Amino acid sequence: MAARYRNVLLLCSDEHDPRHSGFMGSPIVRTPHLDRLADGGSVFTRAYTPSPICVPARASLATGRWVHDHRCWDNAIAYDGRQPSWAHRLHQGGAAVESIGKLHYRSAHDDTGFDRQREAVHIADGMGQVWGCVRDPLPLRSEGAGLFRRIGAGESEYNRFDRRVADGAVEWLVARTRLTAATRDVQPAMLFAGFVAPHFPLVVPQAYLDLYPTASVPWPKLRPETGVVRHPWVQRQAEFNHLDAQLGDDTRRRLAIASYFGLVSFIDEQIGRVLTALEDLGLAGETLVIYTSDHGDNLGARGMWNKSLLYRESTAVPLLLSGPGIPQRRCATNTTLVDIFPTVLDALGVPPQAADADLPGRSLLPLTERDAPARMAFSEYHAVGSPSAAFMLAQGRYKYHHYVGYEPELFDLDDDPQETTSLHASPAHREVLVQLERDLRAFVDPVAVDRMAKDDQNALVQHHGGRELALGLGKRGATPVPEAPR
Repeated sequence: MAARYRNVLLLCSDEHDPRHSGFMGSPIVRTPHLDRLADGGSVFTRAYTPSPICVPARASLATGRWVHDHRCWDNAIAYDGRQPSWAHRLHQGGAAVESIGKLHYRSAHDDTGFDRQREAVHIADGMGQVWGCVRDPLPLRSEGAGLFRRIGAGESEYNRFDRRVADGAVEWLVARTRLTAATRDVQPAMLFAGFVAPHFPLVVPQAYLDLYPTASVPWPKLRPETGVVRHPWVQRQAEFNHLDAQLGDDTRRRLAIASYFGLVSFIDEQIGRVLTALEDLGLAGETLVIYTSDHGDNLGARGMWNKSLLYRESTAVPLLLSGPGIPQRRCATNTTLVDIFPTVLDALGVPPQAADADLPGRSLLPLTERDAPARMAFSEYHAVGSPSAAFMLAQGRYKYHHYVGYEPELFDLDDDPQETTSLHASPAHREVLVQLERDLRAFVDPVAVDRMAKDDQNALVQHHGGRELALGLGKRGATPVPEAPR
């Protein structure tokens, strides 16, 4: 299996709904560097996360497996290296593999396949959000995660960290240039660069906030105060986390939206620094660049904030591929982050092992050439704020949501891309609903997986002394990042 590229550069942001990007058609949010990357490569317009929350999504990205397979259900049960990752496979295949920035695994001490981790961010104290595991039954109300203690103009530890991640990625590229100059037989290599914007805290340097006057930001759709009735599963989560109420008033809501947009432009500029170095150093002709994120953000739609829902605000992710041989096109194939594992192996010429035969993902490189309209995307959620398991299937024009113990939802993405009206009760769509439910049950038992997740979480809760003690354990705000070296 010959290597197609000498280098792979995987750039991963956090909580970026791709529709807030120029390359996905936003007339408001400015992302000139990502737009340039998209213009020179392939844009997957229907890419999804395997789970709309950080730790499970990143475990799926690492292992190429669904959440119910790797069983990292929430932000307290993180990837620990026991299942093989693409980093393990690349290392075993003779490639150099490093990371800089946010991985959100259990610990830097675990063998997760990297030759080196720099500025590594993992779950806080190796424990994460234990309180979020208490969901059998789900408490009536959470104490809150402190998402909106700080919003608006400023300089956060996350902003400073993202600049350092960009610095480190540039340094890696410089080192690759020197190595290539020193020897013709340089080993293939991959860098994972994990940025944290536009994840909360919604604090952004003034220059980026100034791009988005609060009076002109678009108001979120389907707000409950207009009479919109949320799905009962979503309503239960809203009652638990009460995030919209934490913002307080519409002035702060508009500021939160503007700050998120500013953070998208901020991270675009950091990525632009890396892409400029790639070109200036002469490495663009032998490097595959991938840009993605772990999940999206509701940003006030339906009165919801943060992630954790099955709607595209939460489950859609950006997915751009650029490099020699990558065509300039928009790809309508359904894809997910589990496709990254086979893609990076394919790019660097590392063959999969027998144990990888059951991986659900496929290399994205052939999919840049032709669409696969029958391909399905899958996502699931078993984490904080959820009374029961939730599953999503997307195929063709339709997107199906299955909630254990609740009515389903069905959306026609061609006619209703904003998912404003569920067709689950439409007689004209009865056969579609039945078929998608049948497709879901063909490879996952929703009730059994719901029970499996809760049993694992209950075991962790008991390990920490029971419900009452567990509810007080774990980070409630954003995961800390390392301090800058002195």
